[in-house]
Amino acid sequence: MEHLEEQIAHLMRTVDDLSEIVARQEGEISTLTRRVHMLMQREGAREASGGAVVMGDERPPHY
Repeated sequence: MEHLEEQIAHLMRTVDDLSEIVARQEGEISTLTRRVHMLMQREGAREASGGAVVMGDERPPHY
């Protein structure tokens, strides 16, 4: 009986730890989602204003 109580206690602690991790990750995902949305809005505004498009194979201006 004691062995089962120990296992239950360990499982409950594991569940609590995982719950905290999931809650923290939810906050991080929320923050990252807001940042990506903000960056997409900025890029959309830049494209709408006719900003220069940088191509990956272009040489930087200091060459």
